[in-house]
Amino acid sequence: MYIYISSHLLEEHFPEAAELPQAVTLQHDDETRYVLEIDEPLDFHTENSSRYEVLDSSGTIGGSYAVLNNIPVTADGRSTFEERFSNRARKVEDEPGFVGIRVMRPLDDDTYVIMTLWASEEYFTAWQESQAYSHAHRKRDSSEGITTQQPSIFPRPSFVKNYTVMA
Repeated sequence: MYIYISSHLLEEHFPEAAELPQAVTLQHDDETRYVLEIDEPLDFHTENSSRYEVLDSSGTIGGSYAVLNNIPVTADGRSTFEERFSNRARKVEDEPGFVGIRVMRPLDDDTYVIMTLWASEEYFTAWQESQAYSHAHRKRDSSEGITTQQPSIFPRPSFVKNYTVMA
């Protein structure tokens, strides 16, 4: 499965995108992102767009709130990073208001994206305060955490972007 994220309407390059249920619009202040999930890779790349291969997924693309955790990873660190996410706790899927998750490998740069989708911002906030969140992130700043064990695989700090999912 593949995901394309663009600041331009995907229909301009891929007219069938308007018909696909896996196409959504994300909005944050004046920033708009168009997201397309599709089974086969597309042979196009435009300025201000990113292409990803989905490594792990659960649920659907939808809801009303999306959180994109952007994590730059060096080429040497990809296998370590991917292994860590393939062994994730999978507790988020049981949380109230959870809609979907996509763990995405970049095809054009070094920044992985972990996208979680929620029924509302309130559900996301409740998850952040839950035991499931604590469990999923328990190793983050410990000696067992990947940041401590192999800090050199992260060339820059990660960053999070929150969006409203538009109908």
